[in-house]
Amino acid sequence: MATGPSPAQLPWPPGSEACYDGPDPTAAYHLAFECQPGSVETEMGIAKLALEDGTVFTGRSFGATGEIDGEVVFNTSMTGYQEILTDPSYHGQIVAMTYPLIGNYGVNPEDEESARPWVRAFVVRELSRLASNFRSNEELSAYMARHGVLGVQGIDTRALVRRTREVGAMKGIVSTADLDDESLVDKARQSPGLVGRDLTLDVMPAGVARWARGFEGPTAEVLRSTQVGPVPEGGRCHVVALDFGMKRNIPRFLVESGCDVTIVPGSAPSGQILDLEPGGIFLSNGPGDPGALGEAVESLRSLVRLASDERGIPIFGICLGHQLLGQALGAKTFKLKFGHRGANHPVRDERTGKVEITTQNHGFAVDAASLPPDVEVSHVNLYDGTLEGLRHTRLPVFAVQYHPESSAGPHDSGHLFGEFRRQMGR
Repeated sequence: MATGPSPAQLPWPPGSEACYDGPDPTAAYHLAFECQPGSVETEMGIAKLALEDGTVFTGRSFGATGEIDGEVVFNTSMTGYQEILTDPSYHGQIVAMTYPLIGNYGVNPEDEESARPWVRAFVVRELSRLASNFRSNEELSAYMARHGVLGVQGIDTRALVRRTREVGAMKGIVSTADLDDESLVDKARQSPGLVGRDLTLDVMPAGVARWARGFEGPTAEVLRSTQVGPVPEGGRCHVVALDFGMKRNIPRFLVESGCDVTIVPGSAPSGQILDLEPGGIFLSNGPGDPGALGEAVESLRSLVRLASDERGIPIFGICLGHQLLGQALGAKTFKLKFGHRGANHPVRDERTGKVEITTQNHGFAVDAASLPPDVEVSHVNLYDGTLEGLRHTRLPVFAVQYHPESSAGPHDSGHLFGEFRRQMGR
């Protein structure tokens, strides 16, 4: 029986032969690289993740060092970790990945959803020792260290996820400085959490800007696999996008569907929005508790009223925008036990019966039972039956809880951008 190369046949870096301590050639190969001076593995120290219920996990640090608190959540995606790190919706959260190996394709500027990472800390079962991808220009650990993001690897992420599913999303703290369990648990309990907090002011832009870029490079090939469709006759429409923490791929999809996009802060008053003469209004994703954004909801109520006049301005919201629009229409929101975060959530279109696999990232939802009579449920999550989309029965107003731009994830729902464009062309 073939046993593979002997340790002597492996490409040992100078001085690392002493790291080999076993008969497994594969383990020897990896250990050869682990033991190189300056490698990620040799520089790792102890890091701890403590939860408010008293649970403490001990692992190894990567990325930056220090101490940070946040709401501990999990994401079930196999890929897309750079998009997750840079999604502003994760502001205030410590994200654990359920997939066991993270970092194997490195990072690159094209996959960033914003100018910087927004997660408070990043938790993985195993950080890949090697990053191999023709688009990669930096390893994940170095990228996180450069941006001051703490990482923990080597903990039992399955146990963490099971505990989160049983108890619900909890406040937590990651530390490489204070390693006392009792102290860390107390700090986790004292952290602010997300309920009642408006975090959008930290992530929204300061002023008005015009988005001019569509897709370039490899991402253009991804667009061709979506259902956005060609630009309808009649030229391009002008969309004013309310940015509560918008991912970069959203305006890219709007541009490719035939729209000129002006981005304004989510806090912009309705008068300022109307002065821009929009053909349609888009409401973006964002972080925090939708119930804490009362002023934004009041502004949206004014915009919804305008959708009913002769101008009939279409409104399309996603994620936080969906929750805010639901409140503006008279519905209520509530906090999910542990949220929906991943790229594998089946959602049924109630009109067609078609099921789409969607990318999701939300810890709050709209209560379907609180919808007024003139607003219908358009989409339902097949995992737990929660509301995933709503539509006004008379007005060109609709929203979905998930991310139709799907970055990263399946592209079943890209057609919604085309639907929004068609409504503006009527």
